[in-house]
Amino acid sequence: MPTDTPHLATAARVIADEGAALTALAQSLDHRLTQAVDLLLAARGRVIVSGMGKSGHVGRKIAATFASTGTPAHFVHPAEASHGDLGMMARGDAVLVLSNSGETPELANLVAHTRRFGIPLIAIAGRADSTLAGQADIALILPDLPEACGIGIVPTTSTTMMLALGDALAIALMQARDFTPEAFAAFHPGGKLGARLARVCDLMHRGDALPLAGLRTPMTDALLTISQKGFGVVGVTDADGQLAGIVTDGDLRRHMAGLLDRMAGDVMTPAPSTIRPDQLAVEAVALMNSRKITCLFVVDPAGSRLPVGILHIHDCLRAGIA
Repeated sequence: MPTDTPHLATAARVIADEGAALTALAQSLDHRLTQAVDLLLAARGRVIVSGMGKSGHVGRKIAATFASTGTPAHFVHPAEASHGDLGMMARGDAVLVLSNSGETPELANLVAHTRRFGIPLIAIAGRADSTLAGQADIALILPDLPEACGIGIVPTTSTTMMLALGDALAIALMQARDFTPEAFAAFHPGGKLGARLARVCDLMHRGDALPLAGLRTPMTDALLTISQKGFGVVGVTDADGQLAGIVTDGDLRRHMAGLLDRMAGDVMTPAPSTIRPDQLAVEAVALMNSRKITCLFVVDPAGSRLPVGILHIHDCLRAGIA
């Protein structure tokens, strides 16, 4: 397929134009961005995001990003706001309104409501002299750059900058709140993202499911435990209940001669690889892959080698972690 078609040239130009716009946006940031983050952090209620048309679509994404990163937020459509949804805003909230022109008529009632009830208003607009920017407590002004369509009418460069600025606000807020990967996982329990943020304790087997035997357990009994528990291994514990070793299929093959006359401690591989219950399951998968093993014993997070669970690679695969 030709690599110099007009379509490819157009696509490359659009992406280059929007990339240049993002660079210009980053260079234009000043104290107003800091003020906006501080204002949003101070809000006792929710962040209400609004915008019309393409700006509204971007606003929905920004609200969703806020909500999933520790800043309670929702989107209010400006037309619906004029027909009852203004009740979704209250003192203690903060409002973020997007409009490239800053003159979108559907925003008038919503902006007026914020002024009447003293609700802080942040604007993202393309013109500093617009009505929206003038009414806002803080106005974040986009660089004055042409749309990437080439004819100046299709929201492209402007919406890309809005989206990036929304992401910048969300991540700044996330870091200011010390929002952890564990908290992010709590807001994303489903899908691939949630799976990758699952912890070992979410997937491990515990209690009576653990295949364990003592150092002096006869291998006849250890083999029975391996068969009954179904993990293909047995953990070997010392007199204090600490994990001293593990008996795997490879150990059985290496000690085939006289196996049934031996004790578990004679056959085991000492000091096996382990993992803590608070670690991410993806870390367990990486460890299993690197050691070419199929399961890990989970040990006490306090630092001892007391076995508290076992995790098999199949548990991770079923959860969508690979």
